[in-house]
Amino acid sequence: MGHIPEVLTTKEAAEKIGVSEQRVRALLRCGALEGRQAGKQWLTTEAAVQIYLRDGAANPPEDRRRAPGKIPKLKALSFFSGAMGLDLGLEKAGMHFLLACEIDKTCRRTITANRPDIGMIGDIWKYDARQIREYAGLRPDDEIDVMVGGPPCQAFSTAGARRGFHDERGNAILRYVNLILEMRPRFAVIENVRGLLSAPMVHTPHAERGPDWVPDPEERPGGALMHILGLLRAGGYGVSFNLYNAANFGVPQSRERVIMLCSRDGQKLPHLVPTHSQNESFDLPKWRTLRDALEGLDPAAGDHEEFPEARLRFYRLLGPGQYWKHLPKKLHRAALGGSLDAGGGKTGFLRRLDWNKPSCTLVTSPTMPATDICHPEENRPLSVQEYARIQQFPDDWVFCGSIADRYKQIGNAVPVGLGEAVGRAILAHIAGKGKRPPAEYPFSRYKGTDEISWEARTRAVMGLDPDPGTSKRKSKRKARQAATAKAKTRQISLGFAADMEAA
Repeated sequence: MGHIPEVLTTKEAAEKIGVSEQRVRALLRCGALEGRQAGKQWLTTEAAVQIYLRDGAANPPEDRRRAPGKIPKLKALSFFSGAMGLDLGLEKAGMHFLLACEIDKTCRRTITANRPDIGMIGDIWKYDARQIREYAGLRPDDEIDVMVGGPPCQAFSTAGARRGFHDERGNAILRYVNLILEMRPRFAVIENVRGLLSAPMVHTPHAERGPDWVPDPEERPGGALMHILGLLRAGGYGVSFNLYNAANFGVPQSRERVIMLCSRDGQKLPHLVPTHSQNESFDLPKWRTLRDALEGLDPAAGDHEEFPEARLRFYRLLGPGQYWKHLPKKLHRAALGGSLDAGGGKTGFLRRLDWNKPSCTLVTSPTMPATDICHPEENRPLSVQEYARIQQFPDDWVFCGSIADRYKQIGNAVPVGLGEAVGRAILAHIAGKGKRPPAEYPFSRYKGTDEISWEARTRAVMGLDPDPGTSKRKSKRKARQAATAKAKTRQISLGFAADMEAA
C-alpha cells in the first residue's frame, strides 16, 4: 500500500508557516503552495508545506494555451502584464483578455490565481505572432481588437543610467512595437514613464564623457520616442499620446504616466477624457483622496513591513501631510544625514500621507529611505492592502509572493482607473463617438507633453524639418482662420451698409 500524504487544513498550514489562514488561502489559490479545493475548504499536505518553507514557493506556472471557450466580441492581448492593473481597467470598460505575457515568476502566479483560464506566455522574444495567436486561442484570421503593454521602463527612468535602446530592457519596447506591426491589432496601447519623452536613442554615461565630448545626433533628447513614432506611422497607425496624472481619472493617487494610443485606421484618437480635476475646475468633481481610497478597510488586518526605530523617532514628530522639512531644524541633519547636502527638494524623505489629498506615487517599496511612505496617523508604512486600494485593485484580487513581492507588483502597476479611461477612449472611437477633453485641461504638472507640441519642440531641438503632417495641419488651420476672418469682415461690411441705408 502506497504512502498516504498527511493532509493539512489551512489553519494547520498557517500555524506551521507562521502566517494567517487568509494568507495560506491566497498562496493556495496562486499555486505558490500546492493544494486543492474540496468544496469551500482548501487542503494542502505536510510535504507541500515543507517545500514552501524550503524553497519559498512551488514551481511557477508553465506557459499555457487559453482554455477552450467562446471567443468574445472585443478581444485583447496583454504584454508585460505584471499584476494586470492596466488590463483590469480595460476589462471594466468592456474588453476581454485572452492572453497575458509576463516573465516574472511571482507575477505569473498572481495572473494564474486571478485569471486561470487565459493563455500565458513568458519571454516575449521566444514567441512569434503565429504562436501568440495559438496561445490566445485565436484562429489565423481572427481580428485582434487591442494589444496593451507597458514595456520595462528602467532604461528610460530619469533616475537610472538611461542606456536607452542599447539596454536589453530598452529593446523590449522595440520588440513590442514590432509585434504590433506584425499582428496588426485595430488598436494598440503603450504605457511608460515620463522619461520616455526625453530618452535618447543612445546615452553616454557622464562618467565616460571627456572634456572634449560632443553629443552624437542619436544622443539628443527624444530620439527614442521619435524612432518609435516613425515605426508606427510607417505601419499605418495614427498615434496620439500625452503625459497623464492618474488623479485626473478618479484614481486616489498622483501618478504620471505616458499613454500612447495607436489606431490602425490611421486616425489619431483624442486624448483621454478626465473625470476629475484638482480644484473642481472644468465642472468636474475634485480629486479623490486617500480617505476615499481606504474607506471601510480594516487597518489592523493588513500586511506591512516595519520602519527601523531610527526612522520611527522622526515619524513620531510628524503629522498627516508632513515630511522631513516639518521637523525642528536642529533635527534635519540627524534625519537625512549626508542626503541633506544633496540637490533637489528631497520630498521623498520621511513622508506622512495626507488624508485629504491623493496619495503620492506608490513605489515598489514604502520603506526605502528616500521614498518611504508612512500612514497618515499610524507609525508604519502603508500596508499591502492599502497599496492595492490606492491602485484600485478589487479587494478579492490575489497577490502572490512575500510582502516585498506584493508591494513591488502593486507599486509597478498601472492604476485601474487610468486603464479604464484608455478603454473608454477606444470604445468611443469604435462607436464613432470620440469625445474630446476640455480645452486647455492640465493633464499633468508639465506643459507641451502632447504629441503635437512634443514633436514640434523635439524636431526643432534635433534640427529636423517640421513634420509634413504637422505643416499640412497648420496650413489648413491658417486657411480656415483666414476664411473665417474674411467672412466676418464681409458680414460686418454688409451690416454697416445696411445701417447706412436705413439711416
